[in-house]
Amino acid sequence: MTVATVLAHHDGAPRGVVHRELAAAHVTEPPLRAAYAHCRELNARHGRTYFLATRLLPAPRRPAVHALYGFARHADDIVDGDLPPDEAAARLSSLDTALRTALTERRSDEPVLAALTDTVTRYDIDPDLFTRFLRSMRMDLTTSSYPTRAALEEYVHGSAEVIGLQLLPVLGTVSAPEEAAPHAAALGSAFQLTNFLRDVAEDLDRGRVYLPADELAAYGVDRDLLTWCRTVGYAEPRVRRAIADQVERTRRVYRRAWPGIALLRPESRPCVATAFTLYSRILDVIAETGYDVFAGRAVVSTARRVALATGTVVRTRVGPPRRSAPLRRHVRLAPTAKEGN
Repeated sequence: MTVATVLAHHDGAPRGVVHRELAAAHVTEPPLRAAYAHCRELNARHGRTYFLATRLLPAPRRPAVHALYGFARHADDIVDGDLPPDEAAARLSSLDTALRTALTERRSDEPVLAALTDTVTRYDIDPDLFTRFLRSMRMDLTTSSYPTRAALEEYVHGSAEVIGLQLLPVLGTVSAPEEAAPHAAALGSAFQLTNFLRDVAEDLDRGRVYLPADELAAYGVDRDLLTWCRTVGYAEPRVRRAIADQVERTRRVYRRAWPGIALLRPESRPCVATAFTLYSRILDVIAETGYDVFAGRAVVSTARRVALATGTVVRTRVGPPRRSAPLRRHVRLAPTAKEGN
């Protein structure tokens, strides 16, 4: 699909809102406006939590976030679609080449790349961050499991940490960017690790396990046991204990990320604090269901998301974020008769 196609067929959601955001960002050329509107539509359709948080940013910065999301979504759809691995790899290579050309020429006829190129130019985002992202996307085509935390972290750096680093120039900081960067990377990692826990069943269906094998093995869990749980729709007690451990490890990543919010520009803090609150709440939902990630997908209801977002915005706008991360304590599972020894 070209920019011209989007311009001709985009039926936009709220055109008034889109117009105001693009006008505030001084995006005036019709093809580029259409490209940004397309990315906004992708974010609204597929990234509900991110989209809600993005609405809390000042209007001039929202299109850039939509563009970054649109590119990540485009690459992810190639990897997780129904394409044979060889064809998916070829498409990722074509995307990589097209991106390099677009960044060099500062233009593209492809909507997502057009918006992304404009965003990278406006905010002086390091192009190498996109190279690292695509490297991890390629890993998904050849890697189905991770033996250790270090191996998983190599993947997560490119798939998630760089997203936080891409966003940092858009959000702006009150400190040196390099001071905020580790926290931004940690928040990207925390979001990704949360997705891994929420989507264990779906990832198994794609032949992948994004939980370190050695950490699962400490609880007597392996891929075969996870597959059995997926088949019966119930998490065996050993699996629940392993998931509880993974939840607590992920909470620690959120705690590393939290101090970075105070380093952002004040007008960006409500957005990031809200995303932090909404995504970390998924871990609470997993805990509340006894860490049974096979009984159903952990979802935060729309009403709950709105309530959490409202409370977070009020607290963040009243004053700087509190020193400690607003996370619930880890809920330990009591032994059950089914666990035996």
